[in-house]
Amino acid sequence: MADPSVDTVDWEALRVAATAAAARAYAPYSGYHVGAAALVRADDDSTRVVAGCNVENASYGVGLCAECGLVSELHASGGGRLTHFVCVNGAGEVIMPCGRCRQLLLEHGGRDLVLWTVSGMRTMDEVLPDAFGADYLEGTPT
Repeated sequence: MADPSVDTVDWEALRVAATAAAARAYAPYSGYHVGAAALVRADDDSTRVVAGCNVENASYGVGLCAECGLVSELHASGGGRLTHFVCVNGAGEVIMPCGRCRQLLLEHGGRDLVLWTVSGMRTMDEVLPDAFGADYLEGTPT
């Protein structure tokens, strides 16, 4: 079964889930709360929503982006593939994932993952063109 099309996804529900996650962010240093939410298609073709928030640390380099928490939730809740994704700030405004997180999203959603971006709906292939991914590594599935 194909992934739901962009038109049939409840994007507003994903934004609300991301905003709720952002409200739970741990950001005592920057004060910048970030939340992310995504639709997941499991191996059995069921779908669910996963979410994550940013978690800062006094040692800035070891802070976790919201997308890291989202991917952890993806695997902790049974795995699957990300199909549709949104990231927001604490006010619920759509923001772009950083470069590191774009790579993380590519790994767990693939080139066809659809992101709600600051410039509209884009596939991961459009957001991160010519990306290095698992398909470049010998012996890994594409």
